Amino acid sequence: MLRSPKREALAQKNSGLVSNLPVRIHSYSQLAKTSTLLESGKAFFAAGKFREAARVWQQASVSYSEQENSLGQARSLNYLSLAYLNLGEWEQAQRTISQSLSLLPISDNLPEEGAEILAEGLNTQGNIQLALGQTARALDTWKQAAIAYESVGDITGRLGSQINQARALQSLGNYRRSQKLLEQALAQLQSQPNTGIKATGLGMLGVALQAVGDLTQSRELLEQSLAITQQLEVKNPIFGRDTSATLLSLGNTLAALQETEAALKRYQQATTVATNPLTRTQALLNQLNLLVKTQQWKEAQTLLPQIQSNLLSLSPSRASVYAQVNFAANLMKLGMRHGDAETRRRGDAETRRRGDDGTRETREIFLISNSQFPNNKQQTTNNKQPTTNNKQQFIAKLLAKAVQEARSLQDPQAEAYAVGQLGHLYELTTQWQEAKELTEQAIIIAQRIKAADIVALWQWQLGRVLKQQGRINEAVEAYSSAVTTLQSLRQELVTSNPELQFSFTESVEPVYRELVALLLQSNPSQANLKQARELIEALQLAELENFFRQACLQSLPQVIDEVDLQAAVVYPIILPDRLAVIVSRPGKPLFHYETKLPQAQIENAIDQLRLYLSPHFFDEDLLRESQKLYDWLIKPAEAELVANDIETLVFVLDGSLRSLPMAALHDGEQYLIEKYSIALTPGLQLLEPQPLKLEEFKALTAGLSEPRQGFSALPAVEEEVNQIASEVPSAILLNSEFTSEQLRTKISSVPFPVIHLATHGQFSSKAQETFLVTWDGNLKVEDLAQLLQTRKQDITNPLELLVLSACQTATGDKMAALGLAGFAVRSGARSTLATLWQVNDESTAEFMVEFYSSLTQPSGITKAEALRTAQLKLLEQPQYQHPFYWAPFVLVGNWL
Repeated sequence: MLRSPKREALAQKNSGLVSNLPVRIHSYSQLAKTSTLLESGKAFFAAGKFREAARVWQQASVSYSEQENSLGQARSLNYLSLAYLNLGEWEQAQRTISQSLSLLPISDNLPEEGAEILAEGLNTQGNIQLALGQTARALDTWKQAAIAYESVGDITGRLGSQINQARALQSLGNYRRSQKLLEQALAQLQSQPNTGIKATGLGMLGVALQAVGDLTQSRELLEQSLAITQQLEVKNPIFGRDTSATLLSLGNTLAALQETEAALKRYQQATTVATNPLTRTQALLNQLNLLVKTQQWKEAQTLLPQIQSNLLSLSPSRASVYAQVNFAANLMKLGMRHGDAETRRRGDAETRRRGDDGTRETREIFLISNSQFPNNKQQTTNNKQPTTNNKQQFIAKLLAKAVQEARSLQDPQAEAYAVGQLGHLYELTTQWQEAKELTEQAIIIAQRIKAADIVALWQWQLGRVLKQQGRINEAVEAYSSAVTTLQSLRQELVTSNPELQFSFTESVEPVYRELVALLLQSNPSQANLKQARELIEALQLAELENFFRQACLQSLPQVIDEVDLQAAVVYPIILPDRLAVIVSRPGKPLFHYETKLPQAQIENAIDQLRLYLSPHFFDEDLLRESQKLYDWLIKPAEAELVANDIETLVFVLDGSLRSLPMAALHDGEQYLIEKYSIALTPGLQLLEPQPLKLEEFKALTAGLSEPRQGFSALPAVEEEVNQIASEVPSAILLNSEFTSEQLRTKISSVPFPVIHLATHGQFSSKAQETFLVTWDGNLKVEDLAQLLQTRKQDITNPLELLVLSACQTATGDKMAALGLAGFAVRSGARSTLATLWQVNDESTAEFMVEFYSSLTQPSGITKAEALRTAQLKLLEQPQYQHPFYWAPFVLVGNWL
């Protein structure tokens, strides 16, 4: 049985041996000294000085060992392993935590202090296992930690372990279990009185939900936490520290919700009430980042002196290094804005001359940052904003100081981040060789500590620099490495490190697109075309995962030859200087063509055609714009499509092209739908290419004809539902019967191959704004996924077709059709038929009847052919000839 220091002292006292007294006094003195080392380590750790923390905790461990104090040694080793973990020294961290836990055998006889140390150690071990990719083991370890915390009544510790379990479940793809665990943790917290522990727990949960994209609930919990801390702060000012941290987290959630003004207000409040210099600086930096992101240049400029002053007040730590680097990154963005065009030209001219003082100074900074001399303590004493002429030198000095600080801290993660950003400054000033050397140095450091998120950033940067140097093959290799790293980070990308400011649109999507642009330069080889096609498919997958904020999609590469011999897959790719198209035909080499146009002109043409698809515009305007897009996308492939007897065109659409119905493209004589059946897919990787089985064909049909949730009535829905029932055996949920619970009951009781939902709905680029309207509320994409969860697991009775009629894409959202793809993929349906905009419900009813009539014919036509038949039926009728009525119906997924 383990003996505590108190029990040791008591034993010595009872022995009555005077000779023991000096030894006992020495032991107490040594114990106090060792305890001081533990506290010093905590202070270093909290300040982000992980190497210093490791040094003193190592001393504490040795001291406790000499005292034969197993509990103290176990605790100090636990802390030491945390320091190693934060330094990226994984093997050392693993050995140390194993040694710590070996001193604490799991036993019912373990004293309370030992149980506390055991819980902390298990929590640390779980973090190390997760960092090493041992996710299942981490999950088991955190379950043990939760039990240990429970045994000593540590509510906050138990909650932390539950949140960690949720993280592990997300990494394993068990999102439903993860969500359920977080809900259980929330229920336990809500039953507690309003104490500091409850406020802390709500804050932890709010941040966890922010990371997985549940932003609405994240805001609710953070606001609850804030209300409690503000209430407690009235009685005890110490809670002011928690108030500022909660305001900062709440600002982050509001920023993610794109509620810019509300986010800025919370950041400003955090800045005002923060007593901790680091929290205040982070709040200021987050304000700056958001102002720069939303192009509020004047407001951003006014923050610069205050941030510079606050940076000077920070003690050296990882957090201070990150703060300096993030400040420098935003200064670079401010310097590159359109208003500083003259500054950029002047800076570029100075750089090209290579002989002026500015270039010599930045070259000296490059040499400094590549050396290993001690940290330079000299700092600017005034907080005036640097003049335009000195901006680049100021940023270079700031980054060089951050590099030196990271090295003096012996913190390789901070060093890799700072060195890479310094390389980015040299990239912006076109000093390519220096940029290359610094970037390569940053990659090596980050790879050594397995910091893959940092590695990906600098691999991308290296690709850009090599491209500018004309070293195209090496650039392709660097970009390809960046893509490989990003794909290994699927989960981390959707719950990314906020300090790195990882943004999908800023740091992920451009990597794919820039690599595709490189691969498609000047007569690309078949190998390059194949890689470009695979990259576009991978980008589609990454976009959907970013939409869901979950790495939840399983992909399986498909070959068009094995799917449909009379189908061609068309990949339009929008690049900054051209519209490229790759066509995949069965049994033939990939076909490539492109139109040289600025991206702005391409986007404008897409916007114009989308506008003219309204019935209020004249046919000549519509046909002119429609033919323009046809000439870019289809005309160069016309002869190849005819020669290969192609009957179906499957589009993997890119960007804002998703908002256009390809059926409405016009060649000057007829619409594309008059020549081909048409389908959409987010990529062949996500396809389940199985033809429709007509045996036991039955549908669950639900709809709203009455006004609900602020949406207007759809009078023809009742007729639509009844007419579908006349074509297909159906179960019907109409109006008040169409509730989420009724839908769940029907879906779970009968394996309907077809689910038809005739109701209002909206597709958006944001998952939280993508929904269907039911009688009792809004059904969001994740709600639908959960309703259909059992169907996904039923391989013998899959959901063949999900029909969403009367839906529309969100107004003003160019990427809104991503929500349609999200619904299609997340539902688990092999095919989804939906509308890009809300159509006259009478024509919709007629369309649906024709679609089902064609689909159920004994001849067994494909879904794409049935869609084409129904669209042509409307097109033939004078009152429905305009594409507005028939074009918005799109088939996503399996077209067979």
